[in-house]
Amino acid sequence: MLATQIVTDTRAGEVPVPVVRSFFDEPTFTASYVVYDPVTRAAAIIDSVMDFDPASGRTDHGSAQAIIDYVRAEGLKVEWLLETHAHADHLSAAPFLQEQLGGKLAIGRAITTVQSVFGKIFNEDTQFERDGSQFDHLFDDGDRFLIGSIPAVALHVPGHTPADLAYVIGDAVFTGDTLFMPDYGTARADFPGGDARMLYRSIRRLMDLPRETRTFLCHDYKAPGRDDFVWETTIGQERDSNVHVHEGVGEDEFVEMRTRRDATLGMPRLILPSIQVNMRGGHLPEPEENGTRYLKLPLDVL
Repeated sequence: MLATQIVTDTRAGEVPVPVVRSFFDEPTFTASYVVYDPVTRAAAIIDSVMDFDPASGRTDHGSAQAIIDYVRAEGLKVEWLLETHAHADHLSAAPFLQEQLGGKLAIGRAITTVQSVFGKIFNEDTQFERDGSQFDHLFDDGDRFLIGSIPAVALHVPGHTPADLAYVIGDAVFTGDTLFMPDYGTARADFPGGDARMLYRSIRRLMDLPRETRTFLCHDYKAPGRDDFVWETTIGQERDSNVHVHEGVGEDEFVEMRTRRDATLGMPRLILPSIQVNMRGGHLPEPEENGTRYLKLPLDVL
């Protein structure tokens, strides 16, 4: 399922508007993105998905291959493989995409906090580095970079996890799990290292962006009464009508709502395999002496 492709105005002297193509993975309700400069054809891939069947333990790259086919058909040069955070609901396909297309794999510097917390949960040995070295680049808050000629900035927006980033690329922002569609609300904040108060402040920071900013979300779960998946909105629409955090909702009110709601939620279906893989930059654990890779299942921890 693909979002609308945006045709851009590239008159002399103007920064081109990024073209955004989305790829929606319905089994994990995840939207991945290819965003590119239509002039230079430089591109970034955001929040890719590796197919994983937890019942059989089988992995596949059908979702990632669709992205590869699109990038090659459009003649794009991938400069960045961007992760908004260490996802708890799908496994990243970034290493496979990097092998096929190149580009630097990047995430927020606070991934080291996630690695430390979950390194203990999974009882990882000293071979598991907790310094973010599985990634090519760690962004600090406010770091600026380019996709071709289009300016981009990484914003640290913790709350859902300690390491969440949003990427502002031209006139678009990619919010990860921080915000959902206005009729669905906001991300949970009860994972290890999550914080509802920090989430509220991060959302308010995003809502300070211009109202017309195109806003691309990492997930959609279909709000009650809505039949279609949707993952693009605007900052103005979020300000006006987000059911959890529209203008006028105070911090304490939001924290009380988010805490109460989170207490009713079960753990995501793929959290244990996802975090184990994503804290490694999407790499699977090393094979054991029999040549097989294994994921751990800690009991009675989360």
